[in-house]
Formats: sequence, structure tokens, C-alpha cells
Amino acid sequence: MVAVLAVACGTPTSAPAPPAEATTTTAEAESTGTTAPVDPQDMRADEQAAVKAVDTFWRTHFAEQFGKAYQSPRVEGGYVGANGPRCGGEPSVPFNAFYCGPGDFLAWDEQLMEAGYSQIGDAWVYLIIAHEWGHAIQARLNRDQVSVQAELQADCLAGAALQGAANDGLIEIEPGDSEELAKTLAAVADDYPWTNESDHGNAQERTSAFNTGVQGGVSACA
Repeated sequence: MVAVLAVACGTPTSAPAPPAEATTTTAEAESTGTTAPVDPQDMRADEQAAVKAVDTFWRTHFAEQFGKAYQSPRVEGGYVGANGPRCGGEPSVPFNAFYCGPGDFLAWDEQLMEAGYSQIGDAWVYLIIAHEWGHAIQARLNRDQVSVQAELQADCLAGAALQGAANDGLIEIEPGDSEELAKTLAAVADDYPWTNESDHGNAQERTSAFNTGVQGGVSACA
């Protein structure tokens, strides 16, 4: 499993491409930047572990931070292409991950997860899930507690949740996690239509927001 250390600002990288059949080994992929074979069972296990760790963190600490009871969002989990759950009457978007306010659930395209998992590592899965969970947390706050820079605040909440989960012993620190997290934040900063830089911030802003949560905890994000 993955856990979090404070990460340094990284150079933006290209967003992971949709997955294709891979022939390189994991070691080759790490040295060349190419894709590595993905074991679907391993990836699903990381998804489940990320969901459990982030939800447990918020279940443990939400009330002490915000003075109200916590209710977990639903997790619709993975879909493929346009076959995901609808949100507010709108169809799911391929190669996307999202929190649906009207339905109070999280969902993600497994092809998106596989692309990042293959090209960056398991930290990709943890950060994507923690970020979308951050939006679920925002939906549970008073309006004046939600930043006008909602996407950067969600990055901050993701950093607080993952570092907090590590502090609580829910996830374990692995070598290379900081680098993977930096690459993930850079990759999703401005390379996808659904992570437009004007909405989500550039790589440096997203990394800074994440680190604010890592170093300052939830209170630094609100």
C-alpha cells in the first residue's frame, strides 16, 4: 500500500495515455517511463484499500474537525467508457473520475486508473480517490468553509487525509511514494479536459495545495 510524505514541486509530465497491451517489465517501465503490465486484481485491491483508508480517516476525524457527524459517500467504483453511473441526469464521461453531488457518490473509469497505475504507480489510485473524496467532504461543510478554489482545496484535503491515514497506521509508507505523488499531481494538473488548469490549478499550485494538507492537516485546508 501507499502512504504519503511531503512532496516537492515537480515538472509537469504528460498525462497517462489510455492503456494498451504492455510488454515491458516494471523495472523497465520505471527506467524508461513506459507502461508496465497491470494486474487488475492488484489494482482493484489498491482501490479498495484507498477507499477504506480515506473513509476511515474521515470517519475518525471529521467530527473533531468540523463539529458535526460524518456520513460516508457511496462508492460506485469503477466503470468503463460511457457505462458509468449517471449524475444529475448526465451520462458518465470516459477516462474520468468524479464526485457526484446530487447522488453523493464517487466513481472512476477503470481505464483512467489503469493508465496511471501502469505509468506512474499505485500512488495514482490513492490520490485520485482521496481527491474526489475531498469533494465529498466539501459537500458536507458549510458554504463559508468551502474555498472558491474548490479543486485546490480538494487537493489539500487529499493530502491531509492520506497523511492522516498514514499517521493513524491505516496505510504504510513505501519508497518512491513521494515521487509518484508528485508525478500524479503534475499529470492531472492541466492535461485532461476535465482538469483544465484554469479550474484545477497548474502543477505547482496543485502540489503546493496537497503539501499544505500533508504538513498542516485538515485545519490548514478549511
